Amino acid sequence: MSTIPAAKVERWQRFRDNRNKALATRHGWLTLTSFQWLEDSPAAVELAPGLWSTDGTTATLTAVPADGLSLVESGKPVHGTVSAALADEESLMWVQFGGIDGAQIVVELAMRGGRYALRTRDAGSPVFTEFDGVPTYPYDPRWEVTGKFEPYPEPVDVPIATANPLVDGIHRTVGDVVFRLPGSGHEFRLQAEEEKLGALTVTFHDETNGDTTDDWRKLALTRPRPDGSVVLDFNRAINYPSAFTPYGTCPMPVKNNSLDIRVEAGEMQPYPPSDFGS
Repeated sequence: MSTIPAAKVERWQRFRDNRNKALATRHGWLTLTSFQWLEDSPAAVELAPGLWSTDGTTATLTAVPADGLSLVESGKPVHGTVSAALADEESLMWVQFGGIDGAQIVVELAMRGGRYALRTRDAGSPVFTEFDGVPTYPYDPRWEVTGKFEPYPEPVDVPIATANPLVDGIHRTVGDVVFRLPGSGHEFRLQAEEEKLGALTVTFHDETNGDTTDDWRKLALTRPRPDGSVVLDFNRAINYPSAFTPYGTCPMPVKNNSLDIRVEAGEMQPYPPSDFGS
């Protein structure tokens, strides 16, 4: 068996360290404790004080001093009524409360599928406080392959489902990534989305889903070279936030982004799905 170059392993380990560090931020994805839609008349919500409502265009919060709420951005106490407006898919870390510093729990306002919702982010959540890194397959250079990006003349918007059955999504496909993988005798083709500076993302299913990995994962690719070639390093395949919390609205893969092979590389299931809510 050939020796794996130490430099490759070190780069992958730095990637893993940065990934775990990013997940372990206060009020990050590991701290989600609820997702709930706002109603059209002022009402109490779960896990947060105050009265909340929306007229469809604006979200409104009414609070009294005893609620202990303050604005995240300014720290100013919320006494009376405040409002905020978002575009679809936008989020706002709006107000905070609780704990010694008055900021243990942050209430995020989100617009999803044209509707306003709240998510609470609690820095005391056991999913966050007990986090010790995401389990992964061992680094294996065979899962780093070169493919080719075939851009579409124009992006194509493809309707997709998300981790929340009440929220629909759109995958803006900019082209196909074509490649081969070890252990398979045929070519694969995945639809890709474009990120900043021309980088690409592919969201995919494979045969490990529901066994050793979550139901789907994603992989970031660097910007295609002038000849269209791209590198796919499945050692860097990662989970969406919905792998860690039942309160995500993460996009599912488009219909054809399924690999009929076990991609035994990248992040594994962080814990059994039955642990959600325990």
